[in-house]
Amino acid sequence: MYLLGYDIGSSSVKAALVDADTGVCVASDFFPKSEAPIKALNAGWAEQNPDDWYSFLKASTQSVLCMSGIDAADIAAIGISYQMHGLVAIDRDHKVIRDAIIWCDSRGVPYGEMAVEALGEEMCLKHLLNFPGNFTATKLAWVKEHEPDLYARIYKVMLPGDYMAMRLTGNIATTVEGLSEYMLWDFSSNKPAQFLLDYFGFDSSILPEVLPTFAPRGELTARAAADLGLKAGTPITYTAGDQPNNALSLNVFNPGEIASTAGTSGVVYGINGRVDYDKLSRVNNFAHVNHTASEPRIGVMTCISGTGILNSWIRRNVAPEGISYAAMNELAEAVPVGSAGVTILPFGNGAERILRNADSSCSIHGINFNIHNRSHIIRAAQEGIVFAFYYGMEVMRDMGLDIKRIHAGHANMFLSAVFRNTLASLSGAEILLLDTDGAVGAARGAGIGAGIYATPAEAFGSLHAIATVEPDSDSAPYIEAYNRWKECLGRQLKI
Repeated sequence: MYLLGYDIGSSSVKAALVDADTGVCVASDFFPKSEAPIKALNAGWAEQNPDDWYSFLKASTQSVLCMSGIDAADIAAIGISYQMHGLVAIDRDHKVIRDAIIWCDSRGVPYGEMAVEALGEEMCLKHLLNFPGNFTATKLAWVKEHEPDLYARIYKVMLPGDYMAMRLTGNIATTVEGLSEYMLWDFSSNKPAQFLLDYFGFDSSILPEVLPTFAPRGELTARAAADLGLKAGTPITYTAGDQPNNALSLNVFNPGEIASTAGTSGVVYGINGRVDYDKLSRVNNFAHVNHTASEPRIGVMTCISGTGILNSWIRRNVAPEGISYAAMNELAEAVPVGSAGVTILPFGNGAERILRNADSSCSIHGINFNIHNRSHIIRAAQEGIVFAFYYGMEVMRDMGLDIKRIHAGHANMFLSAVFRNTLASLSGAEILLLDTDGAVGAARGAGIGAGIYATPAEAFGSLHAIATVEPDSDSAPYIEAYNRWKECLGRQLKI
């Protein structure tokens, strides 16, 4: 018996087949092999065609079936992880009305700011746990104002994963976790946020039905099964946004547990056992995959959008031509903690939540032409990203989260000894490096939703750390470098 998981990202769609009995991933693949196209018709815009997601999903499905050689009839359930905060609008025939406005599109920002001004900070934070910001609801507000003819045709709005589940099953639904991504879940009343729907002038009928995260969403239609090479009737039993799903993938479910990823964006995601918020709204708060009104599980997230793009920019523009990321990591290790005084603020990829949505540029400080070289800049970039992580972690600690252990995938920037040692030593937290990813996590989530696993502990019983990173005994150099970084940030933001 097997479980099939999908991770629908903005760069690619990944599929993973997991043996339900052993927890072993027997095959995984992703498409396209180069980054998926993103349309940027104006500065700050980002759109994708949902038909492309479906094409990539078909290709990845067919690949893992071929690689594994399994009988599709042996797949017991399907789970879907997806890029968060996207907006997909469909008409009554379930046809997409316009390209999806995806997570990194910033046109919703002014609508979120106007909502806070009109409704009040306390109202928004008490009910939403966040300011409306640049989430799905504010993207829809932009469509309502600027594309009224298209808006008038909308039957339902969905997140990317909800759309894909509909495309596969014909059923339209979302989850509490999903509506908290829209910024349309009222945590005070435990229902959709009618006050924000009213403010924006949205009819509540455009929202999908709300189902549990771990529950049947429908079964593969004959048409979808034929497209994918799967068995008609195979159930979809789990959907979640990529960051809650990444936390699930790393076996993070309970208060005090922390997950971290450092790929395209950099994330620290901790579980709070009470409904709470940061009064300055510098971190995001979402319903976690196992959140209920009686047992709150709030995912508190600090996200640095200038993570992967800074590392790749350094590779293209600073490091020797053709160098691998592994070789870059070796160059960084040749430089002492603190990069001999070089400091980089990794904020050159749009507005950052931890900076209260300030759109700050990346900047490099402290270069001495006589002693510094590219190795210092490479290390300073990695340290700067970690320092931005920790800046958000300080907010999380102020909210009461006790950060003693971090679960992270052994991938992307966590492959760098400099990166992981800096994070462990500055935070004082042990880091468990785990061999998993979002698609594998979605497959395990499907197993929970299908009742194959009775509990998350059973689903993740086979997940073991492949390495443990302990903090350095002397944290002083890391703290000194971080304080210098904060001073640079204060001067740049004039705070």
